[in-house]
Amino acid sequence: MSGFNTLAVHAGQHKDPHTGAVVPPIYQTSTFIQDGINVLRSGHEYSRGSNPTRNGFESQLSALEGGAAGFAFASGIAAEDALLRAVLEPGDHIILGADGYGGTNRLISKLHGKWGISSSAVDITNLDAVRAALRPNTALLWVETPSNPLLGIADLAGWAAIAAEHGALLVVDNTFATPYLQRPLDFGAHAVVHSTTKYIGGHSDVLGGAVIVADHLHRGQALAEAVGYQQFAGGAVSGPQDSYLAARGLKTLGLRMERHCATASTLARWLDDRTEVARVYYPGLESHPGHELAARQQRGFGGILSLQLADEAAARAFAESMEYFQLSVSLGGVESLVCYPREMTHASLIGTPLEIPANLVRLSVGIEEPEDLIADLERGLAAAAKASEADSIQHRSLATA
Repeated sequence: MSGFNTLAVHAGQHKDPHTGAVVPPIYQTSTFIQDGINVLRSGHEYSRGSNPTRNGFESQLSALEGGAAGFAFASGIAAEDALLRAVLEPGDHIILGADGYGGTNRLISKLHGKWGISSSAVDITNLDAVRAALRPNTALLWVETPSNPLLGIADLAGWAAIAAEHGALLVVDNTFATPYLQRPLDFGAHAVVHSTTKYIGGHSDVLGGAVIVADHLHRGQALAEAVGYQQFAGGAVSGPQDSYLAARGLKTLGLRMERHCATASTLARWLDDRTEVARVYYPGLESHPGHELAARQQRGFGGILSLQLADEAAARAFAESMEYFQLSVSLGGVESLVCYPREMTHASLIGTPLEIPANLVRLSVGIEEPEDLIADLERGLAAAAKASEADSIQHRSLATA
């Protein structure tokens, strides 16, 4: 098999046979001429069913994940929804990682819950807890590793073994790690999902999602066939322009991830030494409980880290006071971003046992110069310390009033 970067550049990216263009053209068309009734040219009829630009990106990503087939969607949530609809039936039960993207939890509990799908949240690092959560009707295990936003590390081989023993599917959200750092299908997962908006697109200019499946039968049907039919029938496909942008980003994924990982490691160690920081969550730190496992199943430790500050006031001030770490949802772009997960990406979990700590912020480390980002973090920590002190004075005043 060719190396990662070779596949990233060439898989599914066939040169234009008519003009010799090095970059495949964007087939910005809704429909295709037929040579006779249902006599299709190259199998294309209507762009919801297939489009050469989307098909090329799907082949490219599937090759990098080591999958049997890939399917591109309009967003990460659309991809997840299509997969769930393809493999579940009313009455099925899902085991879901307790620490993960809030939108996934909302999709499963609020939308699919209305159609008879139940779910249980478990600690992704505790295989005994996963086994204990199994029910006779458990059809799917869903885990995100590294997790969002606490950067927990799940034992993929262990989760896969539990799924196999029970006859359930294992789905892994590989958005944080990307196929450059981790290939869950190699560990026994049946499907991988991505928000291609993030590292795969890599430039914060495209919205998309993807499902990549292993060669597996589920309830008597090929998994690829089930997801492919849902993609066509449900119709939440990635358009040609979005597919082109995601494919373009994917070509440089390996190079970008090396930079993201190196800079994130530098910043994590710098923050870990700061007295203003209560805790740093980054699997590249030897003190991280999942460090050794991450070192075994990942090529690197990723570009995302989270940290807890003194209190909520400090966390809010930190998130709102920096220049290069811009306050925003999303992650994985070339620019650095800071997020306050409790009220941004994970607001749907407030008031539940899964709610995010109020003093936690998440950093998506870009490709800027590390020394510039450290200077920016200095500004953020100074603002955090000032806000925490002001909040403490206010509380003392209220207590003595």
